[in-house]
Amino acid sequence: MFHVGDIVARLSHRQDIFFRIDQLNSSVNGERSAILKGLNLRLLADAPVTDLVSKRPMEIANYEREDNKMIYKKLHKLTCQRKVDQDDQREFFEIPGRVLQLDGDQDYLSQCIKTYRQMGIEAKGICKSEIEQPRVIRKILQENPADILVLTGHDGFINGKIDFHSMDSYRSSRYFVESVLEARRFQHNRDALVIFAGACQSNYEAILSAGANFASSPKRMLIHAFDPVFIVERIAFTPTDQIVSVKDILMHTITGTDGIGGVETRGQMRRGYPRSPY
Repeated sequence: MFHVGDIVARLSHRQDIFFRIDQLNSSVNGERSAILKGLNLRLLADAPVTDLVSKRPMEIANYEREDNKMIYKKLHKLTCQRKVDQDDQREFFEIPGRVLQLDGDQDYLSQCIKTYRQMGIEAKGICKSEIEQPRVIRKILQENPADILVLTGHDGFINGKIDFHSMDSYRSSRYFVESVLEARRFQHNRDALVIFAGACQSNYEAILSAGANFASSPKRMLIHAFDPVFIVERIAFTPTDQIVSVKDILMHTITGTDGIGGVETRGQMRRGYPRSPY
């Protein structure tokens, strides 16, 4: 017996990814299926319950421990690099870019906002499902001024589909594209409002064409829940008179160039002088 909220893996995929059961459904003939959300990957998938296996608490703990190690290494590297940069500019004070993140997953959103704040970035998170985001984004932007907008949640290329360009082949890409279009109607300048949008296997080309600076996923790969955070950190702490190197910024992500891509973008940090002794 499975229940909503259970942690499971798929036998057909060699139990490579752990998921949380989001919904349980029954078909006309009585066969049960589940809608699954990745535990650490922004993937939305479905599977018959006969393909699922429950994961024991020890297995879940080991899975999360390995994931946390990887995240810590990335964050530590970023922190060390920023310390070197700050030591070179000790007489100045810094105002990093402000972040607004809309996310379809409250757990991921909470983790991201907590990490932004630990890194000294002013950030606000609002949980809105992928389908809601296009309807509310302009009003939210009006009420919450930001330099960097992150539009995330869950996505996935639907099994059986073959057209990588069609929006009908994706679970959520259509909503990310519509949200970016709405955000660009509010602020058309890609340097005045930097946008990251997408999730696992999203329609990368369409999201960039809509006006995003960074998007997923060039090779329709799975992306980590923290990949947007690593992109944002580099943008937020790069001075406004510098262009962020696309190749450099992608090296700091977990997924790399298979999962994330983008265009040259101006940094969003402003330096001030002099630094107050108080």
